[in-house]
Amino acid sequence: MTDADRSPRQEPAAQPFARRRFLGYVLAAPTLTTAAQLVPAPRARAADAPAPAASSPGIPSPEITELIDLNDVMTAAALPTSGLITVEVNPDSTVSFALPRTEVGQGITTSTAMLIAEELGVPLEQVRITLADARPELLFNQLTGGSNTTFSTYTPIRVAAAIARNRLLQAAATEWGTSAARLTLKAGVVTGPGNRSADLGTLSRKAAGPRTEQVAVALKPRDMFTIIGKPHSRLDALAAVTGRKSFTLDLDVPDALPTMVCRPPTINGRVGSVSNLQEVRAMPGVTDVVVIPTGVAVRAATFGRCIDAVRALRVTWRPGTAEGKSDASVLKELERAELPLGLPPPTPSVEERFTFHFRSNSALEPNAAIADVRSDRAEIWSSLKAPIVAKQAIAARLGLPPGAVKVHVTEGGGSFGRKLFFDAALEAAEVSQKIRKPVKLMWHRADDSRQGRTHPMATSRVRIAYLGDTVLGYKQRHTSVSTDLSHGLGEIFTAMAAKLPVGDIGFSETFFQLSQSMPYDFGANSRLLSETDKGFNTGSMRNVYSPDVTCARELLVDRLAGRMGKDPYRFRHDFLRDDAARAVLDKAAEAGNWGRGMPAGTAQGMAFHAEYHSASAVLVEIDCRPETVGRPVRDGVTGPRVTKAVIAVDVGLAVNPRGLEAQMTGCLMDGIALALTSSLHLRDGTFLEASWDNYFYTRQWNTPPEVEVIVMPATGDRPGGAGELGVAASMAAVACAYGRATGTMPRVFPINHGTLSFEPKPTVPPVPASPTDGLDHVR
Repeated sequence: MTDADRSPRQEPAAQPFARRRFLGYVLAAPTLTTAAQLVPAPRARAADAPAPAASSPGIPSPEITELIDLNDVMTAAALPTSGLITVEVNPDSTVSFALPRTEVGQGITTSTAMLIAEELGVPLEQVRITLADARPELLFNQLTGGSNTTFSTYTPIRVAAAIARNRLLQAAATEWGTSAARLTLKAGVVTGPGNRSADLGTLSRKAAGPRTEQVAVALKPRDMFTIIGKPHSRLDALAAVTGRKSFTLDLDVPDALPTMVCRPPTINGRVGSVSNLQEVRAMPGVTDVVVIPTGVAVRAATFGRCIDAVRALRVTWRPGTAEGKSDASVLKELERAELPLGLPPPTPSVEERFTFHFRSNSALEPNAAIADVRSDRAEIWSSLKAPIVAKQAIAARLGLPPGAVKVHVTEGGGSFGRKLFFDAALEAAEVSQKIRKPVKLMWHRADDSRQGRTHPMATSRVRIAYLGDTVLGYKQRHTSVSTDLSHGLGEIFTAMAAKLPVGDIGFSETFFQLSQSMPYDFGANSRLLSETDKGFNTGSMRNVYSPDVTCARELLVDRLAGRMGKDPYRFRHDFLRDDAARAVLDKAAEAGNWGRGMPAGTAQGMAFHAEYHSASAVLVEIDCRPETVGRPVRDGVTGPRVTKAVIAVDVGLAVNPRGLEAQMTGCLMDGIALALTSSLHLRDGTFLEASWDNYFYTRQWNTPPEVEVIVMPATGDRPGGAGELGVAASMAAVACAYGRATGTMPRVFPINHGTLSFEPKPTVPPVPASPTDGLDHVR
């Protein structure tokens, strides 16, 4: 495909910097230290971005996201401080880089190391990636989210590494009395005429700058890449599978003892009184018991002792923020808050309302933090995706100047939005300050299911008007429990408000408009968000609004295709707006053998989703036959099984195709869960689920034995967003397949939400008793 064929969806309309030549710095330092200088070009403002010619026949009007999307906003916000992020060549020939993002299992430490190794000319194993402490001077350049890490850091990191490469070559040339053009840097060694050679460590001090100076550099063209674009296993894979990888709770901070919190029986309840504080303080192993805003904290010799103490506490609780609410009552609130679709069109139309229940955003790693707070300073360790906001909030709560609070970012075992919030770190700091001792705080699984972050309950109403073979218009009204964006995305929107083409709207609506787009040529289309009820602890769960919005749209697309007498795949193909999107859809259909004959009760389903200059298409096959749906599982929801999945993705340029494949496989599992089994049940102001044993994320019995991920050939010189890309299309494809297999379009998600397959655990005490007969249930 030629550049002329590219959609603005894949290549941003306004490039904030030149394509090949860049400026950067060699910084004054004992060893070679370099940084990029990236500032917006004069015409990088969204309002100045050239738009596709909407008036030309056959070319649809541009979407907002074709002019600027959420990823572009986050990247532009990060650019001004890119020069503060440095690559350093060490005396031992290793290369160090403190990544101002958070590794939570998505593989960004590996892909970042690949960028440096490619541009600098060193073996991948010589690159050392660490996670930067909270650095307020980076402003919006230390926020992990929105599939933005590789997108925004791709050029700055390469520029800094390329400057280091040139500087090392020049140092060797000066030392050997020759020109840099006659030297090569390969596998971490500079070689020159006369078989001379030197490693990077030998040259680092000679290449260092006595003063900071600005330099120019050209980056490698794509056809010279030997590392970028090639599949690489994760650098931390062995450590992860052998248990040597270190997470927050693995850190050995002197005197930091296990700490847990006794939490209220309803969402956000508050402590009224505690009748047995002294009794619990006297329990074996317990060192401290103290009341904090979110409950009663217990510090003890072991987490087992903490659990015993938490269960022994007798607390009188004040009402919470969702007192008495249930799934049914929240659904009524959403119905009242729904924006009107307007009068029915005079032409034929398809219309439906879909319901999406609360879903847990509990990561696999328990929510945890370590805090050591003294009278004049504090030190925090936690996996944080918005560490600057965390640092500022913790300093304010402790009454300390921000400079007196040091926040260390640790690697996390999962997140996808959960670790944008720093509640564990804030609690740990509060407890440590009150008892004047270091603490190692951990949330129980029940804590995160019931008091943690959730994907908001929502409804989505969709109407598509058509006449003959022409789609005339599309309207979608998405209504949701409020999404909490206090972790930092809201501040980005505020800082860039004047440059955003979305008018004077709120944070959530801005997020919504910059993350949602219409990939089909459906005439005049509009999508609006209405939010209500701030009484729940919500968050930007992976892919945020997109899974629900896309699932509702794609189901109506299937229905419309049926009304028009067209095959669902061919219908999508014919109405997609650009060639790149069609190529992804075609690849999934071809690899998945779309249209093959299947037994009754089984079916294929397809869906498409584009975001952040990337596109994905998913084909699944599902088995909804009674013998599959009715399989007995102890205390579990069985339901249908996805038996096959094919995912085709175009991310422009995949830095690490193997990492991208892993991301897409995870997206598929998320999508299956959201469509079939994964939800929280709200009753009397609390969620009934209390751990992973009764919160039914995708299980083995729902997982397809056949999965294929197809990474499309590079269609650009830059990567698009990928971390969340496959969730929406996967959920929608499963929903569409279910509708075709059963003959009934699903309207409530997850499909099995109405089945409560377990006996809810008590809310008082808040921590369930540990099972003593686990071996009896091994199968």
